[in-house]
Amino acid sequence: MLRTITIGSCVSIQGLLEQTLPDGRISVRVGNRIYVGRPVARAA
Repeated sequence: MLRTITIGSCVSIQGLLEQTLPDGRISVRVGNRIYVGRPVARAA
């Protein structure tokens, strides 16, 4: 599943969902890299 996260105040990254962490953050994979950040709210 493709997900978007924010890192810091203005950097957004979109990648494949890897896992959901207990503190509410999620990790996404982009190529060989894994990034962790806060998920962007889904549009209704």
